[in-house]
Amino acid sequence: MTQVYSDKQITIESFENLGRLGNNCYVLRSPQDPGVTIVDVPEGIEAVIEALGDEPIERIVVTHSHFDHWQGFDVLRAHTDAPVYAGAQETNLEASRNIQPLEDGEVFHVGSAQVQVIHAPGHTPGSICLLAQKALLTGDTLFPGGPGRTRTPEDLRTLINSITTRLYVLEPETAVLPGHGATTTLEESRREYEVFASKEHPEDLAGDVLWLES
Repeated sequence: MTQVYSDKQITIESFENLGRLGNNCYVLRSPQDPGVTIVDVPEGIEAVIEALGDEPIERIVVTHSHFDHWQGFDVLRAHTDAPVYAGAQETNLEASRNIQPLEDGEVFHVGSAQVQVIHAPGHTPGSICLLAQKALLTGDTLFPGGPGRTRTPEDLRTLINSITTRLYVLEPETAVLPGHGATTTLEESRREYEVFASKEHPEDLAGDVLWLES
């Protein structure tokens, strides 16, 4: 467990490299109020449950529908009946899990801190990012070095539009907390993107793209 962001209103802790695909799980908490929010539920969620002990779980938010972000859900559900949320436009969600929709621009609270939902399609149709003060939980939308993986050139164009019009307009010092791997900042990511944008690319570009190398 690593503290990756903290201010007077909210603290964010990361459980890193969980499961076979090296997922991150984040715990958002208020310094003043009980109850935590868990973001993404990968394989290996047992480590999060053990660390929380008897601390109440207020909600579970999953950034998108891909299985590795849900693989620990049944284990966590056996521990808590907290409501679970995902993006309102997301597809391929398991109906039996009673997932509640989060709309673009919707706000929920962790104590007194506001957490804003940002719909950022491209990696999946309903992928969301969560802006908590000056920390941005990006799921698989944005990583240090580049965007999330895409299946088609159209998906890549959609994802790049999401990143450039929804994320890069935020405060440059905002910390990027991705679904896998290390953290970065929007300022650093945008600098890398400008290198990518300055080059020509094949029309069929998709898959694993890196801002500096693709």
